[in-house]
Amino acid sequence: MIRKIPAAMTLLILVALVSFAGADDSQSSNRSPKNVLLICIDDLRPELNCFGVDYILSPNIDGLAERGRAFTRHYVQAPTCGASRYTLLTGCYGPAGNGALFARAKKQGEFADGQWTDAFPPSLPAHFRQNGYKTVSVGKISHHPGGRGGPDWDDDSQLEMPLSWDLHLMPSGLWQHPRGAMHGLADGEIRIKAGEMDVYQSFDGPDESFPDGLITNEALAQMQRLASSSDEQPFFLAVGLIRPHLPFGAPSRYMEHYADAEVPVVNNADRPEGRTTWHRSGEFMKYNRWNRNPNQDEEFSTLVRKHYAACVTYVDAQVGRLLEKLEELEVADNTIVVLWGDHGWHLGERAIWGKHSLFEESLRSPLIIYHPAIESAGLQTDSVVETIDVFPTLCELTGLPIPDPSDGTSLVPLLRDPSIGGHTAVSYHGNARSIRTDRYRLVAHKEEFELYDFESALPGAENVAAEYPDVVNELSNLLDSRLER
Repeated sequence: MIRKIPAAMTLLILVALVSFAGADDSQSSNRSPKNVLLICIDDLRPELNCFGVDYILSPNIDGLAERGRAFTRHYVQAPTCGASRYTLLTGCYGPAGNGALFARAKKQGEFADGQWTDAFPPSLPAHFRQNGYKTVSVGKISHHPGGRGGPDWDDDSQLEMPLSWDLHLMPSGLWQHPRGAMHGLADGEIRIKAGEMDVYQSFDGPDESFPDGLITNEALAQMQRLASSSDEQPFFLAVGLIRPHLPFGAPSRYMEHYADAEVPVVNNADRPEGRTTWHRSGEFMKYNRWNRNPNQDEEFSTLVRKHYAACVTYVDAQVGRLLEKLEELEVADNTIVVLWGDHGWHLGERAIWGKHSLFEESLRSPLIIYHPAIESAGLQTDSVVETIDVFPTLCELTGLPIPDPSDGTSLVPLLRDPSIGGHTAVSYHGNARSIRTDRYRLVAHKEEFELYDFESALPGAENVAAEYPDVVNELSNLLDSRLER
């Protein structure tokens, strides 16, 4: 179901980008928007009202979906922050670890005078920067908020993405540094020992009581500065919001909607049998849980899910502020908006509370692309797409060349017609790899396979690899060919 956007958002009507109905090249180039607003949200499940989950309050993201295109089967390359963001920011498959971008930066440093070469293509923001854009990042875009290394993630000599940003900002406020803000609770509480920090929290205070309020304030200030620039230089503004990442803390008013809400029963909540990527939810379990386990305590499971939902509604409010600012500054008619979740998150499915698996719940995340001339606005597409597709899509929409090599496929055809087919999506984690088709998900271990059929009586619930050896062989070969490109 797609909700109608609130009255405050009805002004977000951007004008023409590209005529997808056959305009000639000269017309298209004259109408192409220059600016890009990229909104990255951490640990966001596709559990939004616009994705069919009625109890979630997400009016601003819903409004964006109503005016753009929601990709209901978008899959990330890796169920972990750093590796997933690597693929978004490079358009290429890459290493599976959180240090992927730092490793890339070290290789980049080998080139003289900080110049890119054909053997080492630019990142997404670097590509736009080289083509005349002002590039600004606020919050968590790469793995570390602010994009720096060091003990507190604020060392200017260690950059995750050198040569990419004119400004790469992370306001830390009471949390002292980006590392503190990443896992911060209300009014400056920093995670020192996870076992002494509550796994969820509601706090009676303003949005700025948590780090995302500061991130949004800085992003609005940067948007004001970029839009008011006298040089008419187009901008690429990336805003990275931390919630609903653990711990699940948000201002208490965002919890009010969920106080008496009926939360749906968790589907497929049993621990899977056999060789899988199941894990013990260590990231979640290490927090203070008051000696309660959501896999064994239904009341606690519901409380955890409601606090996660409150974080989603809190982040949705920040998205609304960003979108309203575009309109206020009169740049909405010249801006493409992309909203992307860096991976999914289990809330009890398969007895997991977290990410880090190659099940559907870890790999499926929201993707919404908005541009002014989109045809059939508000219609969703269930075609399979993947994160590496965002880079070439933004290039095509803005008229920039697509760097070579690029592993992604432009989604512009799906922006024209949401009913056309997509393609397979590849993911990886640890020593396992996976491929998703319209019907199946194959997970390949060194000598064993998992196969899930989403057209079965229990969609995606059971490993049917033994029943369909020909499908396993076909998809295994396809997976190999995709990763060898």
